[in-house]
Amino acid sequence: MAGWAEHADQRFIINASFEKHGVYVVLRTVINAAKPELPTQATIYPAANRSERHTQDMFGVKFIGHPDNRRWTRHQAWDKHQYPLRKDFPVQGEPAEITPPDMHYDFIKGHGAGVYEIPVGPVHAGIIEPGHFRFLAVGELILNLEERLGYVHKGIEKIAEGRTPEGLARLAGRISGDTTVSHCWAACMAMEQAADVTIPNRAAFIRGILAERERIANHLGDMGAICNDVAFTFAQMQFTRLRELWLRTNATVFGHRLLMDVIIPAGVSRDVSEASCALLQQDIVMLRKELTDIMTAIDLNSSLEDRLYTAGYLPPEIAAAFGTVGYVGRASGQDFDVRRDTAYPPYDQVSVKVALETQGDIPSRFWIRHKEIMASLKLIEQFITLLPEGDMTTEWLTPAIDNEGLGIVDGFRGEIISYVRFAANNTIARFYPRDPSILNWPALEKLVLNNIVPDFPVCNKSLNGSYSGNDL
Repeated sequence: MAGWAEHADQRFIINASFEKHGVYVVLRTVINAAKPELPTQATIYPAANRSERHTQDMFGVKFIGHPDNRRWTRHQAWDKHQYPLRKDFPVQGEPAEITPPDMHYDFIKGHGAGVYEIPVGPVHAGIIEPGHFRFLAVGELILNLEERLGYVHKGIEKIAEGRTPEGLARLAGRISGDTTVSHCWAACMAMEQAADVTIPNRAAFIRGILAERERIANHLGDMGAICNDVAFTFAQMQFTRLRELWLRTNATVFGHRLLMDVIIPAGVSRDVSEASCALLQQDIVMLRKELTDIMTAIDLNSSLEDRLYTAGYLPPEIAAAFGTVGYVGRASGQDFDVRRDTAYPPYDQVSVKVALETQGDIPSRFWIRHKEIMASLKLIEQFITLLPEGDMTTEWLTPAIDNEGLGIVDGFRGEIISYVRFAANNTIARFYPRDPSILNWPALEKLVLNNIVPDFPVCNKSLNGSYSGNDL
């Protein structure tokens, strides 16, 4: 699910997108700005909870009957009755010299003998972005976890207004730095749909290569980090080494380690030569061989098994209720992948094998990453073999005012949805990107229950939600 709003004159346009069996529908209603109210969907669709809170904070829309209407997005950066995505709110805002501390958030309280609170964050020991986690525990057993995110609000939706298609593509690539390819692709897909532009087939295949290389790089990093969080440093070093070699090839072939700005409206900015294809093939051969040895060592490690198996269990029914996507959902039996179920070029021209696990614990989220890597290697091989001749870009057609598009792409974390509507002169009127983390983060509050506090870091890493992708 995705939900977003737009301020237009004296009204608000409220949108919600739903998916079932690979078919998407967008529902839309208009409400008066004088009294902006709507019944909540969060009591029926838990996935709507935080998107409605975001709309509440950004537009001042009240969702009647919402189970949790506490302020969510960048807590004290503007006054209570200021709404940054309304048209009368300036892009630069009206910031105070010092933003006041966020001291009065009403966290859930625990009662009873031996129950105590553990605050973690928002500033962490590593280089990750800020997020606050408030635990209730008895001894080491976690009774409740409450997340408090939204400390890194970037104003993506606001600063998208008035941009050119090229400018929006660059902005979309910076929503979440580890997902630059997929977010940029989704935004470009939405703009191309609005402009009735069909990209060249060669460009589509190159986009597929980029997306699968991004997926593999991130899965390698995550697998190493999961091992590191239970002190299996050897595996972390090996996965980090393999990821580094993979990123160096990205830089050699595409000019950027993280593949930033290679996807552009109406195509791609970098071609792939025969020599580059040979180098990509060498990468595949090397990675398959190295992973075979490493995964054998991991599979035989009894202490790793003892720390991970049955920890961080996310039941399939909870995964379904919260709309979890990507490896989080697929590790708990959610058999959905945009590349297969709502196939877009080039995935509509190949066979996409979707990895699936049903145990729902940390090892399931570890092994499904490995399965996805192996499937992605096969996809890249197919894309190289089938890579057609032709142009990298096609002519851009200026969309009419109010033309709109919906881009849906499967990133490494799962389904990304981007909505775009155009204004006059080839500029953007509204841009809303929904990162998979918005759906997956709430699942962390469920999968840590009845685990011990020392297992939280590895539970968290097995989900690996994006802070930046969550806080636009």
